[in-house]
Formats: sequence, structure tokens, C-alpha cells
Amino acid sequence: MPLKTYGVLITRAVDIRREGAAETPHYQIHLADDSGTHYRAAVNVLSQQKPADLLYLVDDDFRHPLTARLEGLTSGWNTLPPGPGGPNLDFVRGNLFDPAKMRVLPADRPGPDNDLADLLDHYVRRAVEDPRARLYLFGERWGPETGVKDKVFGFLPGNGVHDIHMNQGNSGRFAGDDGVWQDGGLLVRLPGGDIDGGDGQGQERWVGVFLAFQSQAWHTDDATGHTLPDVDVSRPATGGQPVRIVAALVNPPGPAPEAEAVTLLNASPAPADLTGWRLVDRIGQSSPVPAGPLAAGATLAVPLSGGARLGNHGGEITLLDAAGLKVHGVSYTAEQAAREGWWVVF
Repeated sequence: MPLKTYGVLITRAVDIRREGAAETPHYQIHLADDSGTHYRAAVNVLSQQKPADLLYLVDDDFRHPLTARLEGLTSGWNTLPPGPGGPNLDFVRGNLFDPAKMRVLPADRPGPDNDLADLLDHYVRRAVEDPRARLYLFGERWGPETGVKDKVFGFLPGNGVHDIHMNQGNSGRFAGDDGVWQDGGLLVRLPGGDIDGGDGQGQERWVGVFLAFQSQAWHTDDATGHTLPDVDVSRPATGGQPVRIVAALVNPPGPAPEAEAVTLLNASPAPADLTGWRLVDRIGQSSPVPAGPLAAGATLAVPLSGGARLGNHGGEITLLDAAGLKVHGVSYTAEQAAREGWWVVF
């Protein structure tokens, strides 16, 4: 079954605590919301399954329609309903980043800037230092534990969020946590200026920190989040795929319904058979890709008919092959879609 209580915690950062590399260490964050309720975020930095070191990706200028979907949520814990359409995270379906760009980083090593705890420090400490900054922590809620002090920071009652990592494609005893649209993650919302010491007068920016276990699979069932059979879990999918989405006409000129289209590129030196392939939007509606081969180096503008729609307020586009496996995915913001008649280039 999926996580019991999935959502996002919106708070300011108060303090941090690094645990050593024994057993299952975490990077602990002390948090407080605008009403004064305290929480602890326990961020995994080492896996209980081998290989133990985690995959990570940091986008220190994160631009995705997800940030607009978070507007209106209140400070503190926000339970998120299952499924697409809201601000839920899904590393496979949400097109938050290219999973092939994730890298392995050890949990804790002597010296500066060489382990996962150091990386988290780089961003979270800046949020501690700036009371205007806000953390958005996606995962599973625990507590409040009435009468029980937090075991790390000592506030009462114990209360917090964990599973701040990918929560699908698990193996062994952790497969019971699988689900879709329930992945964990950490977003830092900075009020202005540069994250490395700006004057605070610049544009607001977001930082995205995404973690996954090397044992997790990146092709998962759309209903259960379980690993699909006969899938290689050794590395994230999508990197180096021969066919990719390179542009989209999101906001065509003229009244609705508009003639939206997506352009595909075969970047490989060999033809690619697109028979049975589909383009899918954020909520799972799909449009067919014309059947037949796409020549090496060729592009194909695919009109979206019979399902998939590209909203002008931001969205995601996913390319699936004939087996229903993800080949490539992109996202675009409302700002990118604002100019009528212009193609968004990825």
C-alpha cells in the first residue's frame, strides 16, 4: 500500500543536526511553522539496501509548474490527495528533472563538500540564516506524539515528516511503500538575491533537492508504483534516449480548441519505429504519435488530437513507447506558455 499520510510541510528552518554514518543515518532539520508548531524532518542520507549510497540531484534554479500549484497552501502540514493534478511529486511522471543526471554521493566523509550531508548543509543552512526563506518538505507525516519529546531536538510533542525521497520502484520489504504521485523531496524558496550571498533584491528563486535509492526502479506501474517486470533498475531511465521532445506549441493563435502540437527529434544514427507510441499530459490523457519510422536526425511535429491537452498555466508532456514505458519527458511554466503562437523549446 502507498504511504499512509502523504503531503507537504511548509515551514521555516530553525536548526540542523548531522548524524554519523552508523546504521541508517539521517540529516535532521528542526522546523517551525508560522503558528509556532515545531517539526523535525528526517532526510535519509544512506540506504538500508545495497548499494547504500544515494542518488541525488540539485536544481538551484528550479522552474516547474509545481511551484505555482503550491500557491495557496498554508504554513504547516498540508495533506495532499492522491493522483495527478495537484502539487504532488512523482519522479517518473512529473518530469521534475532528467533522472539520468542524478549522481551518487556518499553519506558522510571527513572534509568539506564531499558528501550528501555537506550538500544538504549548503542549502538548508542558508534557509536557517534567512528567516524569510521557506522549506517545502514532501513525504510522510508522523505525530503529533502527545507527551513525547522529539528525540533529536527535544521539542514537545514529537512531530515531523520523513520518506523525503523517491517512494516507488522499491524492492524487498520496502515494496509495500510503493505508490504513484507520492515521492518525497525538498524545495527551498528563497525570497530574493543569490543563494550564495546576494543582496536580497533579486528575483525570488527555488532550489530543488531530489533523492533516490540506487535499488529503486525507474519504470513503474502507473497504478501501484511497483517495479515493472523485466526492467533494468541499475540506472535511471531517459538519459541518452534516441527520441526526445524538443519543442511544443502550447499556446497556438486563435480561439479554443487550439491546434497544439509537440515536436519530436530522433537524435540517433538509426531510424526509430514510433508505432504505438503516445504523448501524455499531466493528468494522463494521451494522443497517438503517427505510426512508422522516424529517420535518423529527423524531426516530427505531432498534432495533439484525441486526448492530451497542454494548458497555458504550465504543464508536463511525456513520451511513451509501444510498451507504455517512458522514453522522455519535459515540463513548461506559465511564463513560457504566455506568448501566443510561440513554440516552447526544451
